[in-house]
Amino acid sequence: MDEADPTLDRGRRCSDVLYLSGPTASGKSAVALALARRLNAEIVSVDSMQVYRGLDIGTAKPTVAEREEVPHHLLDIADLDSPFDAARFCRLAEEAVRGIRQRGRRILFCGGTGMYFKAWMEGVGAMPPADPALRAELNALPLDELLSELERRDPQTHARIDRKNPRRVVRALEVVRLTGRSFVAQQSPWRSEAGASGRRPDFFYLDREPADLEARIRARVAAMLEAGWVEETRRALLAGLEKNATAFQAIGYRQILEHIRGQRSLAETRELIQSRTRQFARRQGIWFRKHGAPTRLAVAADETAESVASRILA
Repeated sequence: MDEADPTLDRGRRCSDVLYLSGPTASGKSAVALALARRLNAEIVSVDSMQVYRGLDIGTAKPTVAEREEVPHHLLDIADLDSPFDAARFCRLAEEAVRGIRQRGRRILFCGGTGMYFKAWMEGVGAMPPADPALRAELNALPLDELLSELERRDPQTHARIDRKNPRRVVRALEVVRLTGRSFVAQQSPWRSEAGASGRRPDFFYLDREPADLEARIRARVAAMLEAGWVEETRRALLAGLEKNATAFQAIGYRQILEHIRGQRSLAETRELIQSRTRQFARRQGIWFRKHGAPTRLAVAADETAESVASRILA
């Protein structure tokens, strides 16, 4: 990542780049489309699950019509049996940005994966690339055993890592084993480029009231199941979803697999996915409050995407 094109100005504010995030179901994709139309922009997806082919309904991927109207990048770029990480995201984002600028258009980064925003803006640090054999070995171990080793070898990382996220625990321990050094010590610092207000004027985060966001989550999950999410999961499983530790973290697919195997009814599955999605949205909110200094934008329940876009442009 150290040899990246300096013209990308990744860590600085650029007049042709805008960043948009928010919790799942906050309406950021609709706002991004409204902004892109008015700015003559193309959208770079910042979503660790929308990169995978075949995960369409469950990741709320933009429709074909939306992609035809506004070019989207970094969607459908990895097979379900392939690994994908922040370093690869940055390489492909660089290519996308160059192309967009050559076409004389603006760039709109939109998504909810905070670590990808961080990697793009600040680089991925000096950490080694994934080691497939070691990662497979670690993925086969119980989470409690992984956490115990991490606490013993890197207590600083153990104290701050999301212990309910096996993927992050595995990556941290992988780096520690490969380098013999603390995972935290090898991460790039987050330099926010914040203004006097403490917020980046080019980075917006959509905030909704908890009751509003919960209602949107419940409606979206129900609509996804109605649209064929169960059948999509069946197809994804045949394509290798269950073997991909990263892709299988996408909310809903594991719960639907358990439904397919008869562990719970569809109604119970819907309730569980809604609950897990609410928990994920809360974690996103906490992460962005701690990192990146986005300008937080309160969105009313009845406010349109066009209205939100107008406020951002103002």
